Parts: sequence; structure tokens; C-alpha cells
Amino acid sequence: MQTQRLAVRVVHVTTAIIATSCAAKLGVGETASEPVDSYDGLLAALRGNGSTVDSVSPISQPFFVPEGQVISVDGHEVQVFEFSNVEDALSAAESISPDGSSVGTTMISWVEAPHFYKSGKLIVLYVGEEEAVVDALEVVLGPQFAGR
Repeated sequence: MQTQRLAVRVVHVTTAIIATSCAAKLGVGETASEPVDSYDGLLAALRGNGSTVDSVSPISQPFFVPEGQVISVDGHEVQVFEFSNVEDALSAAESISPDGSSVGTTMISWVEAPHFYKSGKLIVLYVGEEEAVVDALEVVLGPQFAGR
């Protein structure tokens, strides 16, 4: 009987150690915690993870209904589109080809690789190759759903 109790205690301690070590590896805003679903939430999560983030200017794209906002993430431009609800964002995301070369009927020739992310009612677009920016966006938004 004492062997069973000892075994149960070992399992509990091991589980606590594993849970603590996994939690320590998660950054602020990672998809394992609360999802980011607003413009302000995105900026806060990126800043919370150590990125320098500034609002730059509004942007309109012919393939998205809401006007977006260009932000600077560690000196690189990222476009953020906040839809009125999750369903509208999902519908827009479904219109993007897997490689990001088209959105609906619009064919796009990007100057660098596009990276599309979706979280809640946000669609975020980064066109570039800077790994630090891709990593920062993935920590906050999860992996890209379209692009190269």
C-alpha cells in the first residue's frame, strides 16, 4: 500500500514539474493562452513579448473590406485588418490561396514572401523575410495559414 502511495506521489510531482517547465516556455500571448483578437490586443501582446511596435498609417487593400492599419514590428511593416466579427474574418481568410498569391479574384505579385495570420477577428499580413518578425507574429498569432 505504501508503494502505491509513493508511486502516486511521484506521478503528481513529475506532472507538476512537467507542467511548470512547459508553462515557463510559453511567451505572453502565445496561442496556448488567450488568443489575440483585436488590434489593441495584438499590439499589447507583441510589446509584451519584447517587440518594438508602432502604429504607422491606415491602409486599404482591394481584397479586404475593412480598412487596415500598418504597424511597425521591430522596424518592419505589418498590415493588420480587424473585421467586425470572427465570421467575416474567417470568410476573408477562406478566400486567400494557400500560397498567398491570390485573394478572391485578385492575383498578387508580392515583392517578397507573404505571410498571412488569422486570430479571432484579425487577419495580419507580413510581406518579408525577416525571421524575427515571423517568429514574433507566430508566438502571438500562431502559425501562418497562407503564404510562403
